[in-house]
Amino acid sequence: MRRIIMMVLRLFLKAPYYLYCIGKCGKREDISLEEAYECVKKVTKAANRAGRVNVEVFGLENIPKENGFIFFPNHQGLFDVLVFLDSCPVPFSFVIKKEASNIILLKQVVAALKAISIDREDLKQSLQVINEMADEVKKGRNFLIFAEGTRSRKGNELLPFKGGTFKSAVKAKCPIVPCALIDSFKPFDEKSIAPVTVKLIYLKPICYEEYASMKTNEIAVEVKHRIEAAIKEHEGI
Repeated sequence: MRRIIMMVLRLFLKAPYYLYCIGKCGKREDISLEEAYECVKKVTKAANRAGRVNVEVFGLENIPKENGFIFFPNHQGLFDVLVFLDSCPVPFSFVIKKEASNIILLKQVVAALKAISIDREDLKQSLQVINEMADEVKKGRNFLIFAEGTRSRKGNELLPFKGGTFKSAVKAKCPIVPCALIDSFKPFDEKSIAPVTVKLIYLKPICYEEYASMKTNEIAVEVKHRIEAAIKEHEGI
């Protein structure tokens, strides 16, 4: 919370302009997703600088060259999506929990990037979200979804991955991109406002042919295993 306050104070004069620009991207149909993404990305980088957060990125070469894929990262906290927006060179949308989708600024980002809100308590609506995401990925959009369903609250330890979240990839027959977040909980969960470094590793994508014969629960275990291995390898760097 202290770092969020610092971000707001250091961007106080620019914040209304940033909010207006992102809001405009969500309201005007003549603004493309690519243009909206660049706008959100610019604001994100400014916010991260103001918050004294450094993002170290590994494996950018592993992001598929063709659109229509899904990022599956571990979930550590509210800062996670900002790490992707800061580092990812290609536009993507994301799935966000319903209760967070109406927070100021997040609400505007959701509209600008055409993100999808999910009600984790409503199984029917959750299934609709999975189907909607699969349809959009087939059309060439990229998405991010947290397979843990909720943030770990255990630092760099992972919770079990939910097999149901991988149904979207199976339906879309798209590449799965495992992503490992390291220390992404620190910027917003710790009380310190000292400079902090967050790491993001884009792992090699898993093509449909590799997981076509697997059950979604098996895919979940494999993706979780790859992320845990990457975190273990990079924690000491």
